[in-house]
Amino acid sequence: QLQASGGGLVQTGGSLKLSCVASGRTSDWYVVGWFRQAPGKEREFVSTISWNSVNQDYADSVKGRFSCSRDNAKNTVHLQMSSLKPEDTAMYYCAARYTFGPDYIYKKGDVYDFWGQGTQVTVSS
Repeated sequence: QLQASGGGLVQTGGSLKLSCVASGRTSDWYVVGWFRQAPGKEREFVSTISWNSVNQDYADSVKGRFSCSRDNAKNTVHLQMSSLKPEDTAMYYCAARYTFGPDYIYKKGDVYDFWGQGTQVTVSS
């Protein structure tokens, strides 16, 4: 199971830090992805981080502004969001998938098996 938190209302240019806490079979390797969905739009990829944090990827729209990190001892993944823009407003979801090694990452939401409940991020102009 995944539990996402940390969303809220912030002004343009502000920052937020989202957290995703995993429970269950967390001793195995698993990749975590962040996705978002704005009203009336399709879900889109935001970022992904491998078990060992060596591999990460970000959507072009957030590169240089968002940063992913994880603490496997605490089964927690963070998404640090800075220089937020109104177009970042969306429901943010974390997702996970067990992997065959510690360095896998995935950008496609369809491959993820577990999803958190979402946390709302609203950026006011």
